[in-house]
Amino acid sequence: MSIDSVCVRFHTALELIGARWSGAVLQVIFKGAHRYAALKAAIPGVNDTMLARRLRELEAAGLIERRVLATSPVRVEYHLTEMGQELRPVIDELVVWAHKWIPLPEEKAS
Repeated sequence: MSIDSVCVRFHTALELIGARWSGAVLQVIFKGAHRYAALKAAIPGVNDTMLARRLRELEAAGLIERRVLATSPVRVEYHLTEMGQELRPVIDELVVWAHKWIPLPEEKAS
């Protein structure tokens, strides 16, 4: 494996999970929210357009799957795939790192 192939894979992965709202969507699904309304309610500031876009992108990348439940009315849920589940420890470590090193906006020095 060459350095170039590692860099391309790393860059692609980082762009996927680092896209605005992607990490938040994954975090919320890790915590058990599966329906669109629950996801939207749990992510402050996300609008319908961006949430729908991120869900489609994460689904296309194979991290989540969209399940249509044959209920009345029809329900749609989003669940992690095996690939998405394997991201959990990565995201958990990023959260630990962020709590240690990234100040909240109101804590920044002026």
